[in-house]
Amino acid sequence: MGVEQWFLSRAERGNSATRLARAWSEGNEVHALVHGAAYFAELVAAIRRLEPADLLLFTDWRGDPDERLDGPGTEVSRMIADAARRGVLVRGLIWRSHLDRFQFSEQENRHLGDEIEQAGGRCLLDMRVRPGGSHHQKLVVLRHPGRPELDVAYVGGIDLCHSRRDDEEHGGDPQRQPMSARYGPNPPWHDIQLAVRGPAVGDLETVFRERWDDPAALTANPVHRLRDRLQHEDTKAAPLPPQQPDPPTRACQTVQVLRTYPNRIRAGYPFAPHGERSVARGYFKALSRARELIYLEDQYLWSRDVAEPFARALADNPALRLIAVLPRFPDQDGRLSLPPNLVGRIEAMRMLAEAGGDRVAVYGVENHAGVPVYVHAKVCIIDDVWACVGSDNLNRRSWTHDSELACAVMDQPDPGSHQARGASEGFASGLRIELAREHLDGPDEEELSKPLAMYDAFARSAARLDAWYAAGCRGPRPPGRLRTYGIPYLSRWTRLWAGALYRVVYDPDGRPAGQRRRREY
Repeated sequence: MGVEQWFLSRAERGNSATRLARAWSEGNEVHALVHGAAYFAELVAAIRRLEPADLLLFTDWRGDPDERLDGPGTEVSRMIADAARRGVLVRGLIWRSHLDRFQFSEQENRHLGDEIEQAGGRCLLDMRVRPGGSHHQKLVVLRHPGRPELDVAYVGGIDLCHSRRDDEEHGGDPQRQPMSARYGPNPPWHDIQLAVRGPAVGDLETVFRERWDDPAALTANPVHRLRDRLQHEDTKAAPLPPQQPDPPTRACQTVQVLRTYPNRIRAGYPFAPHGERSVARGYFKALSRARELIYLEDQYLWSRDVAEPFARALADNPALRLIAVLPRFPDQDGRLSLPPNLVGRIEAMRMLAEAGGDRVAVYGVENHAGVPVYVHAKVCIIDDVWACVGSDNLNRRSWTHDSELACAVMDQPDPGSHQARGASEGFASGLRIELAREHLDGPDEEELSKPLAMYDAFARSAARLDAWYAAGCRGPRPPGRLRTYGIPYLSRWTRLWAGALYRVVYDPDGRPAGQRRRREY
């Protein structure tokens, strides 16, 4: 059983127009940077190593210029602008964003681009999306002509913005963004980014270049175009230098780059004329091989469409179990915003419960002070073989409507061998154990070495903590941070109006009409 049975072939990607020339790359070294503090500290060190003529390429959903990556003097805008002033070629694609009054980041993204432009870099406010859509990719690529051993790409769920710089203690980022009051004054934040070294860096650079070279106007909005002209905004993508050869092989991880691009209404992307849904297709193929444990951490887990392949895997394999770690509460709690946040999750959880019964376990996370932790991570680990980390959430929007980017990772030894199906040194099993140790407060690695042992360990830990709360918090707080998550309740009337809003606004479908009718991706 080889990698081709888990990863998509080029034909299975479903997008022959992409410049990605291979289905996957071998010989990579991939590290998971769990939490923003770990990612930001490594990113600062990597940016400081950049020299004149090196490349810093990035995409971002939200960028706050004043976010401190690793203490005073490491603000996002300062770090990137200083690199540009040293002669580093800096190019950025920042989502233009919807209006700030709807709790988006229009002004922050504009200001970040302005500061980098003043230092000699080039940043474009990119609104080449479907109506109501976003560019949700979070990517930084650092290339070093003449020093390819330093080349690295960072890809995952962490934006360069407020609230992201947290660590495993989950005290939160002092520079917070507005969230539900349930998360306190400094919302604790759980997230993951990958550091990728080796040939896959070339694939991730190609992802950036395809978007950068898109000849379409950055926005179709005539008001935005007029304002950009009056304010002398940079709206043209200057040519990039030729792409360097791929970095040399480093280690033993095989990496497949997965993406979502929608069927753009006015004119398709030249690199994906009818969109690309390789994120969804990658999940479908990997889930068809699941036999022991599916481990998820996700911001949403919405939509019957997305829950369906997980439910099918549970129904087809009576020994298969599923663990999902989710936010205990949505990030917004307004009277109009809260119910649509719950409708899709209720549908997904009911479908999974019907398919798997007591083989499905869903948890929220809190810190040791009892404050809920907002789970923003987007990770799936199947049978300690296939692991996927990216910007994509488990919802229809991420699988069809917004731009997304993820990396599926496998170890190069034969995935059918004992080593790949449970050894702690493998990437997938190592990431699973690292996340479990945090949520359980550090049990012995031997206790977690088998995927099914982790299922039982999570159940015991959550039951102890739930019982402690039920008893009025008497005695020492038991170790562990997991709380059992129950299916939320909404009245029938609320489900009706919130369901319509959820499907049109919160979780839209970006597939071509024919694929929607056939329920294909």
